[in-house]
Amino acid sequence: MLVAEVVTVTDRLTNSYDVMVLGGGAAGLNGALMLARARRSVAVVDSGAPRNAPAGGVHGLLAREGVSPADLLARGREEVRGYGGHVVDGEVASVERDGEGFAVRLADGRLARARRLLLASGLVDRLPEVPGVRERWGRDVLHCPYCHGWEVRDLAIAVLASGPMSVHQALLFRQWSEDVTYLAHTWEPPTAEQAEQLAARGVRIAEGEVAALETDGDRLVGVRLADGTAVAAAAVVVAPRMVARAGFLGGIGLVAVEHPSGAGEHVPTDATGRTEVPGVWAAGNVTDPSAQVGAAAAAGAAAGAQINADLIEEETRAAVAARRHALG
Repeated sequence: MLVAEVVTVTDRLTNSYDVMVLGGGAAGLNGALMLARARRSVAVVDSGAPRNAPAGGVHGLLAREGVSPADLLARGREEVRGYGGHVVDGEVASVERDGEGFAVRLADGRLARARRLLLASGLVDRLPEVPGVRERWGRDVLHCPYCHGWEVRDLAIAVLASGPMSVHQALLFRQWSEDVTYLAHTWEPPTAEQAEQLAARGVRIAEGEVAALETDGDRLVGVRLADGTAVAAAAVVVAPRMVARAGFLGGIGLVAVEHPSGAGEHVPTDATGRTEVPGVWAAGNVTDPSAQVGAAAAAGAAAGAQINADLIEEETRAAVAARRHALG
């Protein structure tokens, strides 16, 4: 009964907070954990749709290798709640300036205010429009060798050219398998230097547009080109366009811009996680599209500490001014 009461209290959105965390993945929850442990009032707003939900497990995360994304987030939420933080189910609709702070309105009309914001809303993977890709995404349609390379080691891997990083992906996945095919698809052909690199590493190039993925039951077996040619593959690698979830920030003048890699859009920050809008920090995939769970969590923790330090500076200035006024 006590647990139920705690969850009810910590899931209720109140009027104001020191910090609101917009997004409840690894970055947002770790940032909230740091802030709650710093005795800040903090609320995490999350819609419950993590980017890595289709994956069977989280990899490369020390001491939590293979944990399911759902289990990791459930444990993180309970840890934040354990220090008095609020974890609120909802979707942010808009953010506006409210004096020195911010007013955050949710899609269901709820409104709360915060002195600072931590943007940790992640990104959306826009996948190539090839039949079968979306249905098998996160299973045997992959993008990150460090997330999934071990699971497809020594298998036939086809890399679908769908972005500026596709040749790089093919060279990376060659570390996990000797059987790698680069599917030229509709992307611009590799440069002479890239073609030489692929050839030197034994990566085959298959010309022609990919028409669809081929399966046998619930198992990927290859791809079919538009001319009917079949290419055997137990895994297909794609380069989705990664777009930051930041459309709700237009009211405070914070917009996503093209990432230097050309792989999508992100919200830029400085080395501390601070954005160009005063009072707003960002961490995780919304600013660093390539960050894995461990890196995103670390960035969230660092940003949380920076936000707490910024609040302490503000409170110290106010305390000094009050003391001077009292002393005349």
